[in-house]
Amino acid sequence: MATEHDEYMGSLKAQLAKLFEVSLKVTVPNELDVEPLVAACNGKFGDYQCNNAMGLWSKIKGKGAPFRGPPAVGEAIKNNLPSSEMIESCSVAGPGFVNVVLSKNWMAKSIQKMLIEGIDTWAPLPPVKTAVVDFSSPNIAKEMHVGHLRSTIIGDTLARMLEFSKVKVLRRNHVGDWGTQFGMLIEFLFEKFPNFEDATETAIGDLQAFYKASKQRFDADPAFKERAQQAVVRLQGGEDKYRRAWAQICQISRTEFHKVYQRLGVHLEEKGESFYNPYIPGVIEALNKQGLVEESQGARVIFIEGINIPLIVVKSDGGFNYASTDLAALWYRLNEEKAEWIIYVTDVGQQQHFDMFFKAAKRAGWLPQGDSSYPKASHVGFGLVLGEDGKRFRTRNTEVVRLVDLLDEAKVRSKAALIERGKGEEWTEEEIESTAEAVSYGAVKYADLKNNRLTNYTFNFDQMLNDKGNTAVYLLYAHARICSIIRRSGKDIEELKNKGTLVLGHKDERDLGLHLLQFAEVVEEACTNLLPNVLCDYLYNLSEIFSKFYSNPECKVIGSDMETSRLLLCEATAVVMRKCFDLLGIAPIYKI
Repeated sequence: MATEHDEYMGSLKAQLAKLFEVSLKVTVPNELDVEPLVAACNGKFGDYQCNNAMGLWSKIKGKGAPFRGPPAVGEAIKNNLPSSEMIESCSVAGPGFVNVVLSKNWMAKSIQKMLIEGIDTWAPLPPVKTAVVDFSSPNIAKEMHVGHLRSTIIGDTLARMLEFSKVKVLRRNHVGDWGTQFGMLIEFLFEKFPNFEDATETAIGDLQAFYKASKQRFDADPAFKERAQQAVVRLQGGEDKYRRAWAQICQISRTEFHKVYQRLGVHLEEKGESFYNPYIPGVIEALNKQGLVEESQGARVIFIEGINIPLIVVKSDGGFNYASTDLAALWYRLNEEKAEWIIYVTDVGQQQHFDMFFKAAKRAGWLPQGDSSYPKASHVGFGLVLGEDGKRFRTRNTEVVRLVDLLDEAKVRSKAALIERGKGEEWTEEEIESTAEAVSYGAVKYADLKNNRLTNYTFNFDQMLNDKGNTAVYLLYAHARICSIIRRSGKDIEELKNKGTLVLGHKDERDLGLHLLQFAEVVEEACTNLLPNVLCDYLYNLSEIFSKFYSNPECKVIGSDMETSRLLLCEATAVVMRKCFDLLGIAPIYKI
């Protein structure tokens, strides 16, 4: 699919792979569809390595090939490489590994070109045209808590990385806005507010408290419980008064969610459970006609090979459930929205549900059997947020932590740290506020994203707001320092981009230049494996490599003979750091 997007050069690795693809076709013309195996290496032998020789030798030996072992295959691959200004030299090592040293001049030109044309020219090749990222997904009438944090920020980062890769991303908020709890909420709303359409967010007050009170009433009062159950039937039957009450509750909830999303800089389009409800009967009937739906203990189910329990698609009382909604949503996304990749971001506890649901879709022929073919569906699971005690993060009275409270606390601490450093006297109140917000929200996000998402992580304000080590605070300050270097030079960086020349003469300059050029393939890897921590590792390493370059007396920037070139290298580092921050949903700061 990526071949339709040739205007994007793709990553450094992808560009080298194209050259090796040409060589492999000449070297082994009878072996069709040989994928070039190109990987970055540690620098001892070169910058990149092509590792096809051994695998090819095992295929071609005994077929009359003109080679004697893998090293000879490697030599042929090296000799058949088309000439390219990006390659300075090639050598063959061990059992046929072809090592490539990139040209310093080409690297310098590529970085300078990016500075003039913008970092979007470094976008990796898009894996698909259209993807759905289904994330956040809180329940209506319940407040967003710390458990929603991971889904929201992991999903947002995946969406941002795919968008940077020129994929059309449908950011979907599959909110829980349909189901039996709404009968209880609607009846309680009618009791509290006979003129319920006048019930504003202020009148209802704490939505969580409203939910709890209605639940207590439901559990304690049989007459109320019966009315609530009838209310569900009336709501699902489309009765106007009940639909209006349901819409009112949803809107109040939506307003609360929006406040959190606004603070986190997250954009979503809501298509909740209710949206897919009308599609469920048709989807179940289509699956039934395929012979996939069977009766089991009064319910209608799909049996999945290798799993003991069936996937229930219609409950024994005739009602629908998560599986019914998820099947209808997948059908809609594939057929109406024409998505080629559907990504679901939820906790790892839902792994079995998604495993069964995807297998059912494969049985129906909606998805191909192979995991690498498109269209495909992926479950992005994540671990728990833990407290200092190693247990699920909760308040002292065992309540879940409200997300707004957590963000407030982070901002208060960040603002206090800025004032303690004397910024209250130097900066305007507006500067203090915006910096405290950028640092605190960035710190909360980065502390989560830098971990492999499958693991649990411990929430610790002191660690995440530390300005040393692998934290957002350290990285944001590192970016601000680079901006300060450029400002102190007194030079017009825009003018330098067009008139100056970038040179990678020193080893530390070359190391930094190579790392900058590897940005696109890191984004590509993070997208392919749906792992934001890969990008975090890259960003932290970038700041460390820059620090090594800048602190080396031989690489003095301001006042040196190489000032223009090194200022351009500083600017390129800042540009790539800003794009990393952008992909992680973190606002950069420009002064400290």
